[in-house]
Order: sequence, then C-alpha cells, then structure tokens
Amino acid sequence: MKLCLTTLAVLALAPSANAFAGMSSKSNVDVSRRESFANVAAVVGGIAGFVAMPNVATAMPDEETAKIITRMGGLLEKFGDTNRGLSILAPSGWNKFEGEVGAYDIKWQDLVDQKENIKISSTPVKSTTTSISALGDDVQDIGQKLAAKRDAKLVKASEKLTDGILFYIFEFAINDQTHQLLSLCVHKGKIWSLDCNTTEKRWGKREEMYYNVVGSFLPKLS
Repeated sequence: MKLCLTTLAVLALAPSANAFAGMSSKSNVDVSRRESFANVAAVVGGIAGFVAMPNVATAMPDEETAKIITRMGGLLEKFGDTNRGLSILAPSGWNKFEGEVGAYDIKWQDLVDQKENIKISSTPVKSTTTSISALGDDVQDIGQKLAAKRDAKLVKASEKLTDGILFYIFEFAINDQTHQLLSLCVHKGKIWSLDCNTTEKRWGKREEMYYNVVGSFLPKLS
C-alpha cells in the first residue's frame, strides 16, 4: 500500500508513532487522494503539538509578494471572517458551507460541478512553530515527496512572503484526474491550508481564478 501524505508528514516531523494520537488507522486508509493533500495540514498541526521544532533559521524570500486584489471582472468577491480572522477572494455565486469537523473550516463549491471546490482548514500548532518552514526550506523537495507518496505529479512548487507570512504553494496533477492547488502557511498559532480543486479537464478554465484565490488569501483580516 502506498503511504498517504499523513504518514509522510509523520515521518518528516515526528520520530514517534505517538504523533498519531487520536487518529484511527481506518480514517487514514479511507482518505481520498484529493482530501489527503489538504489533510496534510491538519495532521502536521496535530503533530506539532507533540514535537518541538528545531530552532534553526531558515531562508525566506527576499521580497514580499503583494496580496492579489483583482476580482476578475466580478468572478471573485471579497470575503472576510471576523471570528476566524481571515480574508480571501472567493468565487461569486458558489455555494458556501460552514465547517465540517475534521474536514474544513469553510468550503465554496460550484453550483453545477461538485468536484470544483475551495476549502480552508486550520489546526492549532505548538507555540514554537511560527512558520511553515518547519516542514523544511526546500519547497520543491517537499512537493516532490508529497506527490510521490500519493502517486501524483508535482506540476509546480513555489513560496511567497505576503504581509510577513510565508506560504508554500503546490500544484498537483492527481492520477484520479483531479487537479489541485494547495497553499500552506502558519500564523496565529495555527497551520492553515487552502486547497482549490477541479478536474484535469477543467483545470485550464480554472487555473487563473484559482491562482488569484490563493494569492488573495491571508489568515488575517485586511
């Protein structure tokens, strides 16, 4: 059986099986390819509560990347959540769903095709974990490992610094004909994951919008 991303995260961050406390083996087996890319954030968050990250300085991007504010002629609309403290440009007219425990905090879903969806998830991390660089500072290598363990192709891996927050961004072509854009960051004592999903066939039509959504997200109000 191929290792899922949750297992890879454990191998990368925790030498002890205790990092899986509170998680059943069945839930790991049942997780889908699409969900596994998003769930890695939640798992890493859980692990971080058990593991003290090394106090090592890691490289940061030299320049800040501005938050994207274009609404693409009305395709996107500004959304802010005062309770969670986040802001994003979300697709106009899509159905919005509030938190499903263990799955997501907020989800937007296309009215016609349920495979087209955007999810935000957050999980508390240890107080000493202040940046996503705790996963490592070679974003390309991290992306390759995540893809390899799920029989997917890493299309692109990048990092950006926006408003003082480091983001790791991965684009995956998954073998179930799903295409996913995943963004990870750490802020306010939580690891945040934003994943944008569509079919491989529809990726060309969603690529620009999804990259704008990812570029607009901040785990703070703005």
